[in-house]
Amino acid sequence: MKLKNVLIVVKDIERAKRFYQELFGLAVIRDFGSNVILTEGLVLQEAESWKGVLGREVVAENHASELYFEERDIEGFVRKLEELYPETRYVNRLMRHSWGQRVVRFYDLDGNLIEVGTPGE
Repeated sequence: MKLKNVLIVVKDIERAKRFYQELFGLAVIRDFGSNVILTEGLVLQEAESWKGVLGREVVAENHASELYFEERDIEGFVRKLEELYPETRYVNRLMRHSWGQRVVRFYDLDGNLIEVGTPGE
């Protein structure tokens, strides 16, 4: 068995595509309208469509999962994030863990939790 994708729910698929393309350099592999597959195994699903599939309300900012990315130039990434998306809501701004890794945690435009950290040594 092989994990193929991770799906996150978004309100505006075009805005979400732009966010993940601009900040993380992800590219569209397949675009099905309300469902878009990006590189690195990330799938964006529009909230209304997902609600129809599940038959339940979507709960944003539920803190039950996190997308994790690694970036060597973390200061450059944070500058880019602040320039492109100054309205970003942070869980924690750039910090250093006791083991030395530097990380920033924030929500994407739809309340999905993201962590960007420096690679492990």
